[in-house]
Amino acid sequence: MRVRRGRRDKVAVFRLAQAVYNSLLCHPFRNIAMAATPLNPVDLYDVRSLLSEEEQAVQDTVARFTDERVIPIIGDCFDKGVFPKELVPEMAELGLLGSSLPTEYGCAGLNGVSYGLICQELERGDSGIRSFASVQSSLCMYPIYAYGTEEQRRRWLPDMAAGKVIGCFGLTEPQGGSDPGSMKTHAKKDGADWIINGSKMWITNGNLADIAIVWAMTDEGIQGFVIEKDFAGFKAQEIHKKMSLRASVTSALFFDNVRVPEANRLPNVKGLKGPLGCLTQARYGITWGPIGAAIACFTEVLEYSKNRILFKQPIASRQAVQLKLADMARRITMAQLLSLQLGRLKDAGTMQPTQVSLAKWNNCRMAIDIAREARDILGGAGITTEHCPIRHALNLESVITYEGTETVHQLVVGREVTGINAF
Repeated sequence: MRVRRGRRDKVAVFRLAQAVYNSLLCHPFRNIAMAATPLNPVDLYDVRSLLSEEEQAVQDTVARFTDERVIPIIGDCFDKGVFPKELVPEMAELGLLGSSLPTEYGCAGLNGVSYGLICQELERGDSGIRSFASVQSSLCMYPIYAYGTEEQRRRWLPDMAAGKVIGCFGLTEPQGGSDPGSMKTHAKKDGADWIINGSKMWITNGNLADIAIVWAMTDEGIQGFVIEKDFAGFKAQEIHKKMSLRASVTSALFFDNVRVPEANRLPNVKGLKGPLGCLTQARYGITWGPIGAAIACFTEVLEYSKNRILFKQPIASRQAVQLKLADMARRITMAQLLSLQLGRLKDAGTMQPTQVSLAKWNNCRMAIDIAREARDILGGAGITTEHCPIRHALNLESVITYEGTETVHQLVVGREVTGINAF
């Protein structure tokens, strides 16, 4: 009897459970799913809701600029190998140059997250546009502000914020990309002046620049100098035949007994701390920029997959394509959260270089993988610049290399977690 009663009880419980399951499956869960607001494919975790009103306004403003002014022309600029100089005054008018520096120097005085969003939206257009803003802001205006005198700040920063003076950053040399401490460019004191000899390579904005922030070896260690384009013995030579960053100006700089007055030396830093401090600022922005490139590739290929009919079905209905699209969305989401937290740490004054290295490593790798995968989904159409993935993929070959290669950043993180230097 106990067994029979147990069976009856089990059957009753099973039937009750089945009824409850069926009712939930057919009614509440289904209705909840139908009523739920669809998620934004490029913001699955609603990262935007974590932004302040000012940060959202900054993102919206730069997004409109990119949509209206950059995207319509950038494909042709890339094809022709031309930087759209006409956009510089507009970028300046929007406060995108030196955006994080104080308003007393004509800058916008925005926080670090806002600067990151600027980089993200500009690179959604093209890495070359973001590179211009990064160099002007983080590599040229920042060292003048951080390492220069008040006179130097007043002399150059307002005009740089207004786009009237363009800067470039001279650190990398032909034989010393990842080893700046071995630089050959040197500066010798000569009375009240300095005499600089040497060369720099892979310099963004070089032939556009009115001034160059140049790092040279001196008897007292590495020091920074502001070299003006009309100084005798200074020459910029544009690098051609590039397959990456074609909508950007890249140059070599040459210094042949260039006489630089003491007033143009940045006096408040010596040693590698100076240029590496600038690179940390630039790398921070670069952690955000590739997110924009990845979003551009993802949104284009997502729409394409819904409209591309193959075997009487859109390719978006195929598991192979959906798996790729889902992985893109996952990786973009992770990168967004990584950079946002990094930005909060920066604004709190607690950001460390290793954290920047981790984000640059992750986000550049994320973006270049998505660009290549998006090109693959586009098939033959993906090899033309009528679609953006091939352009972004080529650009990201530079982005993953400059401001520290992927391997360098991996070793930085490795040194942090092991306590052992493997360089």
